[in-house]
Amino acid sequence: MLTAELIRRKRDGAELSADEIAQLVTGIADGSVTDAQVGALAMAIFWRGMSPTERVALTGAMTHSGDVLAWEDAGLSGPVLDKHSTGGVGDKVSLLLAPILAACGAFVPMISGRGLGHTGGTLDKLESIPGYDVTPDNHRLRQVVSGVGCAIVGQTARLAPADRRLYGIRDATGTVDSIPLIVGSILSKKLAAGLDALVMDVKTGSGAQFADLDRARALAEAIIEVAVGNGLPTVALLTDMNQVLGRTAGNAVEVRESIDHLTGAARDQRLLEVTLALCAELLVLGAAYDDVDDARRAAERALRSGAAAERFAAMTAELGGPADLIEAPSRHLPSAPVIQPIEPSVSGAVSAIDVRAVGIAIVNLGGGRAREDDVVDHSVGLTEVAALGERVEPGGRPLALLHARDEDSARRAADAVRAAYVIGDPPAELPGPIVEVQRTV
Repeated sequence: MLTAELIRRKRDGAELSADEIAQLVTGIADGSVTDAQVGALAMAIFWRGMSPTERVALTGAMTHSGDVLAWEDAGLSGPVLDKHSTGGVGDKVSLLLAPILAACGAFVPMISGRGLGHTGGTLDKLESIPGYDVTPDNHRLRQVVSGVGCAIVGQTARLAPADRRLYGIRDATGTVDSIPLIVGSILSKKLAAGLDALVMDVKTGSGAQFADLDRARALAEAIIEVAVGNGLPTVALLTDMNQVLGRTAGNAVEVRESIDHLTGAARDQRLLEVTLALCAELLVLGAAYDDVDDARRAAERALRSGAAAERFAAMTAELGGPADLIEAPSRHLPSAPVIQPIEPSVSGAVSAIDVRAVGIAIVNLGGGRAREDDVVDHSVGLTEVAALGERVEPGGRPLALLHARDEDSARRAADAVRAAYVIGDPPAELPGPIVEVQRTV
């Protein structure tokens, strides 16, 4: 059927067949469907949605638009596992989770992305490590995963190419926030990685893509439904993003905080709770452990013993980074020329935070992208970020330490972060990091 006719039918609310969806996805991947047609299709799906059957078919077709990794012949001694987050501010969980899972006997081919809007991207963080190759070919990816146990890399041109093209057009046409398209984008890459099991970290709160809990829950349910429909066992955790996760937000500063957690030099309980909960669920789902409590204890041992730090160091070195990054992070990670405290306007407890505004402040510092072709300054960001309920005061505990490239950008960012914080009485109740766990739809 003509592409324009398929788009018209979806525009008018019709349900497309699996064959019709496959035809469209093939055209997106090979270029026979024009940019204008891809944009029109994305808008039709944005407004009309897709049935569960259509979502499964779309994701499956996008997965098979390119290479699908197979691990059966790799002789791996454990399950192939991965995690995906819907994005937040200060979310460096992947940098901890992948080496922890590897130290627990799993194998993690983690296909990650760059920052989007106010949310940080794992690849942007890793690119602050000199020499780290975020785009190895599939053969090299398999080598590193088989040898080290984990590799955190970006999507190559051969993995889910339909998603690469569709994603860029969605970003340009204002159709990013479509649950069927979000689900297809996330899962096509994960399915193409040849996983045995997946855990989703779906953020909710002021710094999340979907601040509303009901919308975040609907996304989690859709992801589980489509993943299972394509043969991938999946669990979703809804986690709180009403404050920065951990004590840093930026790129190099988040890598440094992650290293400090791996070596035991730092311990932020919210960051650790999210990381360990995701690890435990995934190890059980992948049949590495029978019980969530046993799996969590194994993850804690991997972190405490230094085994996870060793895996991170090996992964970094194998992908071209410094061999001594763990031992000497300050020698290799970029640092900003201007570092200064962000003083609160008044004394009091942190009663609320507009986390999205904090993320936007970091983007405006140069730590993210307003346009796809923007160059990221990996050195800028925030450290020592104040959490909900903590007392701050002028001349005492600041809201954060600001890392900036110059005095002008520092002043603008400080004003933005200050405006994002509400100082007064402590919250009546502090939200826990894990909102709920969804194991079935």
